[in-house]
Amino acid sequence: MNLIEIAKSRYATKKFDASRRITDELFEQIKGLLRFSPSSVNSQPWHFVIADKPETKNRMSKGTQGVYSANEPKVLDASHVILFCVKTEINDDYLLHLLENEDKDGRFPNPESKEMVKKVRDFYADLHRKELNDVPSWLEKQVYLNLGTVLLGAGVLGLDAVPIEGVDVDLLNEEFGLSEQGYRAVALMALGYRAEDDFNATLPKSRLAEDEIFTVLK
Repeated sequence: MNLIEIAKSRYATKKFDASRRITDELFEQIKGLLRFSPSSVNSQPWHFVIADKPETKNRMSKGTQGVYSANEPKVLDASHVILFCVKTEINDDYLLHLLENEDKDGRFPNPESKEMVKKVRDFYADLHRKELNDVPSWLEKQVYLNLGTVLLGAGVLGLDAVPIEGVDVDLLNEEFGLSEQGYRAVALMALGYRAEDDFNATLPKSRLAEDEIFTVLK
């Protein structure tokens, strides 16, 4: 496996082959990436709504109407569509839930290590909750880490994908009752297989030169 070649070959798919479907076995790997993506202090402040049937993709496509209508075919023709959602707050009950789940999973060899993890996580949570006052931005950054993980993973699996921020997130919040669950919509990702006539598949990649984006310290 050559990750550079995978990074160069994957691209934002503009047109999907509606006749092709991702197998359940492959999509289980995508779900694994969603679950095991890294996040700051293992905060995992996300939720995912998945659509893989015509009727459920139709519900997703409600967010791609009006000014976002160019994205509707991507949602309807993709094999699977994922709505990435973020928690609207990170309260003490949730922090305790994380800690106890880690304990259940065997993360702590002794009570002292559990207390240390709690102390560190509380420090960073309070930094964002009480000093920087940037909790929505901080939590959303974790969701984008997840999105990037899945995009690269999809390339490794030979799948095509496109992240879609051009959606009516307020409408999707309402459609799936996200606010009542303590979440808000961030972005969609459509996955499947490219259509043969997807114009973006044959275009060369364009990236800034290495000497413009890297500073190698001596």
